[in-house]
Amino acid sequence: MKIRMMAALLAASVALPFGAANATDLEVTHWWTSGGESAAVAELAKAFDATGNHWVDGAIAGSGGTARPIMISRITGGDPMGATQFNHGRQAEELVQAGLMRDLTDVATAEKWKDIIRPSSLLDSCTIDGKIYCAPVNIHSWQWLWLSNAAFKKAGVEVPKNWDEFVAAAPALEKAGILPLAVGGQPWQAAGAFDVLMVAIAGKDTFNKVFKDKDAEAAAGPEIAKVFKAADDARRMSKGTNVQDWNQATNLVITGKAGGQIMGDWAQGEFALAGQKAGTDYTCLPGLGVNEIISTGGDAFYFPLLKDEEKSKAQAVLAKTLLDPKTQVAFNLKKGSLPVRGDVDLAAANDCMKKGLDILSKGNVIQGTDQLLSADSQKQKEDLFSEFFANPSMTPEDAQKRFAEIIASAD
Repeated sequence: MKIRMMAALLAASVALPFGAANATDLEVTHWWTSGGESAAVAELAKAFDATGNHWVDGAIAGSGGTARPIMISRITGGDPMGATQFNHGRQAEELVQAGLMRDLTDVATAEKWKDIIRPSSLLDSCTIDGKIYCAPVNIHSWQWLWLSNAAFKKAGVEVPKNWDEFVAAAPALEKAGILPLAVGGQPWQAAGAFDVLMVAIAGKDTFNKVFKDKDAEAAAGPEIAKVFKAADDARRMSKGTNVQDWNQATNLVITGKAGGQIMGDWAQGEFALAGQKAGTDYTCLPGLGVNEIISTGGDAFYFPLLKDEEKSKAQAVLAKTLLDPKTQVAFNLKKGSLPVRGDVDLAAANDCMKKGLDILSKGNVIQGTDQLLSADSQKQKEDLFSEFFANPSMTPEDAQKRFAEIIASAD
């Protein structure tokens, strides 16, 4: 009898996933709370739980602008989570410099991240003083115009092929009782829309002059004046949006109440959740149909230093799991983003994702402003465009002058 019991126990232990004997709860904080985002993050949790550990979900509602201060205060206040989402770039720079974040170089070396992560700028954004401090999980690009095919059909006009056609169609949309452009009230949405307009209208070189080289003269110049004229059009077209969150603005497009939205490719998760099909129910225009260029920003996970040895081990397992090929495919198909691995099969990608993959393969990419500007400079930019979109009395000329001042002092 004892022999049979021992054999059964041994069989059960063999069947358990690797690491289950030391299963560890690990709190993971993030700001993915919309329907599509929740479906995507569930794939990460499922993959981590399959290792025998347990993902304790620490979702914080209200987008990154709300979540990041909470995350940072917990880490600096001595109450760190096991892992936390930030965007690729400089958002965790000061935490790393303060010695509060875990060095992942050993994991990255063992898993050959330098060989598989594409573009290499994503891992560069995780690297400070030669050490790797984060695990990139996706490539999110901002440069998209999402259009409701049903809205344009109701208005009796063709679905636009570029930004100029979209602006020209606005009166017909308004006449049909449709909001031309949905822009939510969160400051990052207005700032992001401006950045997209800059790439589409002024081009890649001017974008890099302004945000990478911090060229205040270029920021005050005629090319950026054209961008502010387009931003003025966007402001006029978005008047009366009356929603706050980005996914609420996306829903206006999904339901045909708005003609379009300038938003990152994470919007695809909402379209998918609503059962809408790219090319049939909605149209996507990368680079606003003007300049087919996408940014290679996105999300990465950082791991605060922990005193608990078992949780530290679980952190390493999670970092590896996030970059696992199966995890990358399952997560990014739900999220609407592109994988950071260049060696995974995305045969199930929809038309819009395939457009993004094609642009990425051609190298028509820029770094996101989160990678190029400090968190402080980014916040100043967000405040400016939040005010610009909310206050029609602020002229494009006045806004451009303030923008050039922000770039002049940017770090």
